[in-house]
Amino acid sequence: MRVATFNILNGRVPTDQHVDLAGFREAVRRLDCDVLALQEVDRNQHRSDNADLTAVAAEVMGASDHRFVAALSGSPGATWVAATGDEQPDAAAYGIALLSRHPVRGWRVVRLAPVPARVPMRFKGQRWPVLVRDEPRVAVVADIDSPAGPVTVVNTHLSFIDWWNRRQLRHLVASVADEKGPLVLVGDLNMEPERAGRLTGMRAAASVPTFPAESPTQQIDHVLLRGPVTAFGGEALRLPVSDHQALRVELSLG
Repeated sequence: MRVATFNILNGRVPTDQHVDLAGFREAVRRLDCDVLALQEVDRNQHRSDNADLTAVAAEVMGASDHRFVAALSGSPGATWVAATGDEQPDAAAYGIALLSRHPVRGWRVVRLAPVPARVPMRFKGQRWPVLVRDEPRVAVVADIDSPAGPVTVVNTHLSFIDWWNRRQLRHLVASVADEKGPLVLVGDLNMEPERAGRLTGMRAAASVPTFPAESPTQQIDHVLLRGPVTAFGGEALRLPVSDHQALRVELSLG
């Protein structure tokens, strides 16, 4: 089973920030995955040509099942609020998506709260820290019936605030603690491999830098494994869109 995780940056090209839907389609085609996890996914946003990027990806890869889960509802700078799950199917939103060529027999959502107050952050090129507001995060869990047997796949995009993404990841792992059989946790965890492994107790399917896309120096995108599942190939791919490289692995169940 081929699995990939890809923070798509809303389908934008980072050099000039324009959305390239043709490039996004080409990225999904080149990944050629059985299961694809996406982060920073737009739905009906003006900045991404009002496209449903999950539906676009599903059509390209031939996904039999897919699910977009909003972390934020509305449009940036206007009605940008935390999503509740009660939004209309075509409402403008931003979040994550999980797509599968194999049947999904069950879905569930785990909502991950943001830091409740503004926090000081120091950014490259700035002398003094600035106060920033964290955004809500979310995870989606799919129970997939693959040809080799059932497997649970979890996709998420955690906070960039170190001490808070630790809490989010522990909460997420606890929420799937009772899952039996193979478990694959994927996504942009905004942390390095050693920390991700220590917090989850899971094995890395691949260790390769994924960020920034042009000359990656760190791995913040991960595929983590638990139970009877083995990785026998992993690579980072530079694709036509995003400031991340995609991480793709080959997995064997049992």
